[in-house]
Amino acid sequence: MDVNNAFQHGHRTKRVYCQQPIGFVNASHPDHVCLLEKFLYGIKQAPRAWFAWFVAFVRTIGFRDCRSNPSLFVLHSGDGVAYPLLYIDDIVLAASSSTLLHHLQQQLSAEFSMKDLGPLHYFLGIAVTRDARGFFLSQRGYTEELLECANMLTSKHVSTPVDTHSKLSATAGSPVTDASEYRSLVGALQYLTMMREDIAYAVQQCCPIMHDPRAAHLALVKRMLRYLRGTTDHGLHLHRSPSLDLVAYSDADWAGCPDMRRSTSGYAVFLGDSLVSWSSKRQAIVSRSSAEAEYHAIANAVAKCCWLWQLLGELRVPLPKATMVFCDNISSVYMAANPIHHRRTKHIELDIHFVREKVALGKFRVLHVPTKQQFTDVLTKGLPTLAFQDFKSSLCIR
Repeated sequence: MDVNNAFQHGHRTKRVYCQQPIGFVNASHPDHVCLLEKFLYGIKQAPRAWFAWFVAFVRTIGFRDCRSNPSLFVLHSGDGVAYPLLYIDDIVLAASSSTLLHHLQQQLSAEFSMKDLGPLHYFLGIAVTRDARGFFLSQRGYTEELLECANMLTSKHVSTPVDTHSKLSATAGSPVTDASEYRSLVGALQYLTMMREDIAYAVQQCCPIMHDPRAAHLALVKRMLRYLRGTTDHGLHLHRSPSLDLVAYSDADWAGCPDMRRSTSGYAVFLGDSLVSWSSKRQAIVSRSSAEAEYHAIANAVAKCCWLWQLLGELRVPLPKATMVFCDNISSVYMAANPIHHRRTKHIELDIHFVREKVALGKFRVLHVPTKQQFTDVLTKGLPTLAFQDFKSSLCIR
């Protein structure tokens, strides 16, 4: 559903003035200002006022705020449940029955001027296709627009977004002639990683040097675009699954940054057979061993899983089993349960105690996985073509 003129729905709590609009200036009082009765687009208070009014209304019809996500609301009415998700003036409304869905649509339309856009098929640049196997989420249109803006619609396709020697120094090569173009392309690629985790690592490599991009970094961006040129129809497949097991894979590339020797962390979290969360991020501190780097990555994965536990709990979707966290570093697996390494790892004590406490409570189990089955290598390093294609498929990219 789409709200018409959403920001004009908000109630003023303070006096707000604006200049007289161009073309409508009072000739007798050209220096006077207008006192607003309603908010206008572009005023800083308008989004906050609209959101406050929406929240106040949905509370009156039985919804409660979701603590895990301020834009998500939850309604439990007898055996029925409903979840509206708000993004500015766009609403995705899900309900357990068509009767409850239509009833909520009528209540919202009575309070706000809204358009019913029908079953979900397009939202925030993401195309949604539903079939018997689940949902397919694609950003094909957005990808083609990006390629057109970069004049690469006819470029030659490559099989991977980054090569195996992708660790570029911040001072590699000469500065690019147009840094703003580089920043624009990388910013657009960041939005594309919402559904395309296969380019998350490559985009992460390009982001830290936005202030002073070099020719080698621009070449990496163009390689990504050439990869996207041949995979515009790829997207994320969310599978129907009888299982609700939460499983995470965690990995780290130790000291991969050639300038500061910081490591790159990556994790992928599956709910049943579907990938629901992933990350590729450079660590904030330098790790003194590969075990430390891997353990920082485990802590990030566990923290994300804790948030998912809370979110699913608010949605009344209980998890039947402890969350499995797979890592390919034996030392990190031992540290998650055994305090014998404490003296050698005082500087990562917080991460150790955080993970170990969750393991002791029985909510998590940290287990070893062979490197050949470590899917999150896609998120931490450049891979050969065969390994990349195999792992990409395992991460639900179709």
